[in-house]
Amino acid sequence: MLTPLDFNHVFQESTRAGSPFLTLVARKNNSNHMRLGFAIAKKQVKRAHERNRIKRLAKEYFRHRQHQLPNIDFILMAKQPVIGLDNQQIVETLNKLCQRIIAQYEV
Repeated sequence: MLTPLDFNHVFQESTRAGSPFLTLVARKNNSNHMRLGFAIAKKQVKRAHERNRIKRLAKEYFRHRQHQLPNIDFILMAKQPVIGLDNQQIVETLNKLCQRIIAQYEV
């Protein structure tokens, strides 16, 4: 997702799943595939290389699972403590949040 209109659409009437490290905001979309956006504030994750690491891991996670996921727009937001996690822990946290959101949409 690239435009502010896309992000605003997701933030209205969204489903959220959060942890102390990451928050995943989601909303069904009208396209036939999932989309991913990032809202990682410099105030939360100060260094660019740390923000880029989180984005890189999330992109890879969703790329591997894109065909199993329903047509949902996801926005990933990070919180300050995420810096202390290693790559595997970030992926595990993403997986838990994603499963929670998918479970809410299947009900």
